[in-house]
Amino acid sequence: MGHRVLVVDDDPTVSDVVRRYLEQAGCEVRLAADGAAGLAAIAAQRPDLVVLDLMMPGIDGIEVCRVLRRQLPDLPVVMLTALGEEADRVLGLEVGADDYVTKPFSPRELVLRIRSVLRRTTGAPDAGPLTVLTDGDLTVDTGRRVVTLGGSPLSLTVREFDLLAFLLGSPGRAWSRTDLLSKVWGWNFGDQSTVTVHVRRLREKIERDPADPRRILTVWGVGYRYETAAG
Repeated sequence: MGHRVLVVDDDPTVSDVVRRYLEQAGCEVRLAADGAAGLAAIAAQRPDLVVLDLMMPGIDGIEVCRVLRRQLPDLPVVMLTALGEEADRVLGLEVGADDYVTKPFSPRELVLRIRSVLRRTTGAPDAGPLTVLTDGDLTVDTGRRVVTLGGSPLSLTVREFDLLAFLLGSPGRAWSRTDLLSKVWGWNFGDQSTVTVHVRRLREKIERDPADPRRILTVWGVGYRYETAAG
């Protein structure tokens, strides 16, 4: 893949396994044993992606992710969470993780998830032939991966951008959460709350009143659709 990846995990065994698999995939890998060390490593040299353990002593993964979203909103983050802890997974997504893998995990699956996220940072999702998508004062440049609202740039995570570009690229069409997991995340299965959380975060950024959305609408019993001003 040829990308720089920082792995932040207090378990040296997990870190070593992840490092070996990522290096086999062509990545340059650095390790950090806790949240403070991870933030220092990112400040010293920005990676292309961070693999971040949720549960760590001191500064945990949630707080690290919060800091990153304030300072580097477009830096991809893949979070490692405990198996079965849905509340932790949702919290990780709420604070801005682009993806997650539950422990114990397959290192090969983690590499595939990382490849998927990195591929999105260098190529636009399948949002049709247009490079620039518009809806009133909202503009999505899929080539430059830039979003503006009312002329001001918006800070979106990798997955937030992908989801917005995909929905805006097919206005008026209803998509199920399963469809969106497949089309945007590249998952054939997964936790549908991932989509729900990302939609909620997007609404907070692009809707005048997130509680009464006019752009990303809920289609009850199905999923979501994007409604343009012209529609």
